[in-house]
Amino acid sequence: MSNKIVLESTITCPECGHSKMESMPTDACQWFYECEGCSTLLKPLPGDCCVYCSYGTVPCPPIQEGTGCCSSNNTPD
Repeated sequence: MSNKIVLESTITCPECGHSKMESMPTDACQWFYECEGCSTLLKPLPGDCCVYCSYGTVPCPPIQEGTGCCSSNNTPD
């Protein structure tokens, strides 16, 4: 009936390929993520609202719910 929101996503660094399962926040977008493998600071790709939507196996909770991301094209530079 109702879709269960997935709160964990595996982020994979595009620089070194390091992957790690992370818990996604439900009350905020995560715009930055530091790779534990190579220390690259990941930022959302153009058109994505957060690092989970760009590099994760599961999009962020607001996107899963279909409500749109909390950033609303208001990502930092």
